[in-house]
Amino acid sequence: MAECEICGADAALVDVTVAPKTEVAHLCETCAGGIKGEAVPEGHWQALTTSMWSESDAVKVLSWRLLNRYKSEAWASDALEMLYLEPEVEDWAKAAGPEVIHRDSLGAVLSSGDTVVLIKDLPVKGGGFTAKRGTAVRGISLVPDNAGHIEGRVEGQRIVILTEFVKKR
Repeated sequence: MAECEICGADAALVDVTVAPKTEVAHLCETCAGGIKGEAVPEGHWQALTTSMWSESDAVKVLSWRLLNRYKSEAWASDALEMLYLEPEVEDWAKAAGPEVIHRDSLGAVLSSGDTVVLIKDLPVKGGGFTAKRGTAVRGISLVPDNAGHIEGRVEGQRIVILTEFVKKR
């Protein structure tokens, strides 16, 4: 057993490669899953306020990316204001861009190609029809820069759908 480089948990560790470089961070299963968008316990990411000062550039990059993911929360915004990264480390952190994770109305992570079901009748602007509740939308596409939007085909038309109105099948 060793210590997770983000949360400090004494647990079995997973090596996580921090793209686009090949450096790794040694993380517990919870942190490694959280980076991929899996749910973590309430308050778990508060540990970022400590890990952001790590001597490992890979851990600093992960901390910066996660803080940006949660920057709408006061603690993360405050931490980002204090965090300083060397220019080359900051470029590395920004290279992959902040990870956008799409979730349905129940919090399930959506992936490109998934099938979702509409949970509400949705009037389609410019389409002249209403997409009915219960309609299955197969082979969705994720809007890369907006976690609240997906694209799919309904009644032969490609439309943008808000993730809050779908559930994963």
